[in-house]
Amino acid sequence: MRIILLFNLITLALCFPLRAGEDLSSVNQRIISLGPAITEQLYLLGVQERLVGCTIFCKRPKEAENKEKVGTVIEINLEKVVSLSPDLVLATPLTDFRYVEKLKKIGIKVVRFPLAGDFNQLSIQFLELGEIVGRKQKAEEIVIVARKEVERIKEAVECFPKRTVFVQVGANPLFTVNEDSFVHDFIKLAGGINVAGRVKSGFYSREKVLNDNPEVIIIATMGIIGEEEKGIWQKYKTIKAVKNNRIYIIDSYALCSPTPVSFVETLKEMQKYFIRN
Repeated sequence: MRIILLFNLITLALCFPLRAGEDLSSVNQRIISLGPAITEQLYLLGVQERLVGCTIFCKRPKEAENKEKVGTVIEINLEKVVSLSPDLVLATPLTDFRYVEKLKKIGIKVVRFPLAGDFNQLSIQFLELGEIVGRKQKAEEIVIVARKEVERIKEAVECFPKRTVFVQVGANPLFTVNEDSFVHDFIKLAGGINVAGRVKSGFYSREKVLNDNPEVIIIATMGIIGEEEKGIWQKYKTIKAVKNNRIYIIDSYALCSPTPVSFVETLKEMQKYFIRN
């Protein structure tokens, strides 16, 4: 039960940006990652041999599961971290600040990346990470290709009608994403309209969804059983998404914790949801 609750917490947090920052300036040889997206990006940059540890939630790519585990995204085992002799720890705003301070006090460099609020921020942070690990050119090449693909998709959906969309990222209570969420950028770029875009909080109700009557419902899977949630929605026969069989289950890592490359892959998938007849 504790792990399920933690999954829910992390899903919600990954989908909403927080602000933080550190000096990004050196190449490091022994790295510990405290964020799933950071871990995946290190593999994308080709420096996985320098990754000596990561969290239990770092599952992409699959090879990352074989790395030494130092805790969760929020709580870490300080003794384990120290035993791995890192010269750099890459953290997120989800990492308990007390652990960050303790690591700094014992002389371990910590770079705390903010959670990106949109694709542009994601690209900028990826470039910063590339510079940190000495793969600046590689990062630039990846971002250039990703940006071109995003622009291509954005232009391609302009000739299609915009679908109203509800995205579920949490259950019990029901939780969605507003315009402050990274996921909102996915919806907009793929040609959708987020029915919850202007709400102040992500807490929502099924009654509100009924009133919104979205044409598409997307369920993120981290911490919730997607098929069960889909079954619940299918009971609401008056919702357009139910009537037209437009309820989709999508991997939470892809939706809430992307790299520039996986952002494009997920955007292509969402594009299909919105333009399908």
